[in-house]
Amino acid sequence: MPILSDLYPFQGRRLDIGGHEMHLLDEGVGPPVLMVHGNPTWSFYYRNLVLALRGSHRVVAPDHIGCGFSSKPSLEDYPYTLKRRVDDLEELMDRVGFEEPMTLVVHDWGGMIGLAWAVRHPERIARIVLLNTAAFPLPESKRLPRRLKMVRNSRLGAWLVLRCNAFCRGATRMAVTRRRLSPEVRRAYCAPYDSRAHRIATLRFVQDIPLGPEDPSWEVVQETAQRLAVFEATPTLICWGARDFVFDDHFLREWERRWPQAQVHRFEDCGHYILEDACEEVVDHVRSFLASEAVSSGSM
Repeated sequence: MPILSDLYPFQGRRLDIGGHEMHLLDEGVGPPVLMVHGNPTWSFYYRNLVLALRGSHRVVAPDHIGCGFSSKPSLEDYPYTLKRRVDDLEELMDRVGFEEPMTLVVHDWGGMIGLAWAVRHPERIARIVLLNTAAFPLPESKRLPRRLKMVRNSRLGAWLVLRCNAFCRGATRMAVTRRRLSPEVRRAYCAPYDSRAHRIATLRFVQDIPLGPEDPSWEVVQETAQRLAVFEATPTLICWGARDFVFDDHFLREWERRWPQAQVHRFEDCGHYILEDACEEVVDHVRSFLASEAVSSGSM
């Protein structure tokens, strides 16, 4: 995969996590910020937010195993399950050496992974930023979208993802609704998933969506959801693309019910890739949120 120097001007680090090489961005000095991506993205999704914050914060943004610049093991060598993702994050956090509570930024599957880890260690979380994500079961009012159901449950869906990179390619068009991504940005999102062997993670994330007790990751989701109340008083910023066809207002209402203290910015014309559709606004909101909460903490 070519180095994307203009769009992604970072050096990156590599750590052995659970016997596999994990790539991560580790930029800047200051109060720590952890950014956890989802599927089918990688740390590239956070590039502009990293650039905006690294002058005042230490920002860590890992690529999950199987994603981005991280190693891409076979199914025989890596389970590609939510539990393993959370365990990987646990090991990473033990290694990076954050010396004070952090701001946790999560998107898509990153919410489930990041918050499943966070509820184990609430004392390490100072603030939370949610970007179109979940950390609880599918709301009762929401059905799994037909496209995801096909990928999750059918051979045809799996073939399209592995053979044609359909999930990643489709997302670069369907996940933005305010503005089209440039060809260069679309290629960058898809670049790590350049062969059938390198697309296992994009498929397994969808196949691992927990819908009921019979699914392997259901227990992790249930336990995390039951413990989210530990963050009821934690300063939280929600930036939400209202035209996301998966993480839509059904999910936003559930977040508002669970964390009524959250500061919410809903973008009516934006989709799932909120950091692409509304980059400047979201970056400004995050900067203001971090600055105001830093002042509040200092006053306290």
